[in-house]
Amino acid sequence: GGARVESGVLRQSALTYSMAENGEVNSDMATGNDVPVQSEDADWGLGFGGVMLNAGLLLLLFFGAIRLYQRWGKRGSPETEESGEAASLPKMKRRDFTLEQLREYDGEANPRILLAVNNKVFDVSKGKTFYGREGPYGIFAGRDASRGLATFRLDKDALREEYDDLSDLNAVQMESVREWEIQFMEKYDYVGRLLKPGEEPSEYTDEEDVKDHSKQD
Repeated sequence: GGARVESGVLRQSALTYSMAENGEVNSDMATGNDVPVQSEDADWGLGFGGVMLNAGLLLLLFFGAIRLYQRWGKRGSPETEESGEAASLPKMKRRDFTLEQLREYDGEANPRILLAVNNKVFDVSKGKTFYGREGPYGIFAGRDASRGLATFRLDKDALREEYDDLSDLNAVQMESVREWEIQFMEKYDYVGRLLKPGEEPSEYTDEEDVKDHSKQD
């Protein structure tokens, strides 16, 4: 009788050792304790929870993308929106501006709104909803917007009180400035140039520019 018990114990030990080598045994099995078995209901619960978590994450990403598009849509280029006041303004005659002269056209004291991009001045009065003082791009009203548009900044750090030659911007940022310039040329009236310190303004006629300033130095 004792031999049969000892033989049974040895077989049990050998089986446990074999399963341990194959990674099929845990501490409960080794000690003979009951091993809990995960039910199908539990599997279903975990699967359903995972699906709900993934769906929640997708919704967050979706609404985040919408918010980004609303703020920067089409690379941050707002759609032009013509107000009644802007529509009544006559087309501005061609002329050049110093920084000080440009600041007079911020939509406050003067209903007309101008801004500069890459040394070109544009009349954005019909986009007052965006470029007026209360608009999301209002900080650029009457100012040189080149640096802010190139770096996607809408705060005072993107503005310069003196003439900004943009010499510290990298190649990618300068390319962005040129792309913005093209967009403004397509959407708004080009008025003239932003003058460098000491630079004389050009003389223009109603028919055409006396000088061609389409190319920058």
